[in-house]
Amino acid sequence: MQHNHSHTPNSFNFAFSLAVFFNATFVIFQAIYAIKSHSMSLLADAAHNAGDVVGLLLAWLANWLLSLPARKRYSYGFRRTTMFAALTNALLLIASTMFIVFESIQKILHPVAVNSNTIMIVAFIGIIINGSTALLFMRGAHSDLNIKSAFLHLAGDAVISFGVVIAGCLIYFTHANWIDPISGILIVIVILWSTFGLLRDAVNLMLDAVPRHIQFMAVQEYLENLSGVTNVHDLHIWGLSTREVALTAHLVMPGTQLSDETLGNINQTLKKDFQIDHITLQVETGNIAYPCHKKEKC
Repeated sequence: MQHNHSHTPNSFNFAFSLAVFFNATFVIFQAIYAIKSHSMSLLADAAHNAGDVVGLLLAWLANWLLSLPARKRYSYGFRRTTMFAALTNALLLIASTMFIVFESIQKILHPVAVNSNTIMIVAFIGIIINGSTALLFMRGAHSDLNIKSAFLHLAGDAVISFGVVIAGCLIYFTHANWIDPISGILIVIVILWSTFGLLRDAVNLMLDAVPRHIQFMAVQEYLENLSGVTNVHDLHIWGLSTREVALTAHLVMPGTQLSDETLGNINQTLKKDFQIDHITLQVETGNIAYPCHKKEKC
């Protein structure tokens, strides 16, 4: 049995605090001017940003819980809360789109004049705030689904705000007020498209699926090719959190055992080549008098 005990996560507390503060302040500012300018696209963006602030708070809480040590009752600590945060983020985004669609349809049926100048100015400010805070999470977005969700929310907000600026420009030059609610519906499509992958990955992690970046067969082949190993069974790979992966396996080794040096090398390879952090290996001799009953099941 061998474990990699390096579980200290990178701290993103400062990034979360800045992102929550600036985005919460901007949501209030944006909602006020959306109502004043009668802009559905701006109000849709504000509703989306409000959902993102709640999502950031949940991701921040999960990131903090991830840093807490394991307890007797919670032997893996609170790592799984990051999965709940990622799933909740995705569901919040989907829920916010229902409001946007409803209000956009109302504006299409009953169009009102909008202040295109206000739309462009406020949305441009949103590009700066969302784009800047998204950069704070860029370094962790490739290895942590929870941090990735925060990055995608903020980066997506910047793109959506850019779209709102374009809509404001079109309204300014054409005076076609129907462009505003249509922009709101287009924003919904962008939100749903970007959220699908996050929702899928979060659900898969909660179901203990093999993380998408890991090739199960490649890991099995590596273990089977270890010196002295004749068979590998009961191989399981799953996410302990949105940034840590665990592996358990039974290795059949009739004529030898694993030394500490070999175990260390296996751990290093699985970490370096497959990004697997927490490894538990059970060695068996393959004696038919004492068969492993897991072999038939896994």
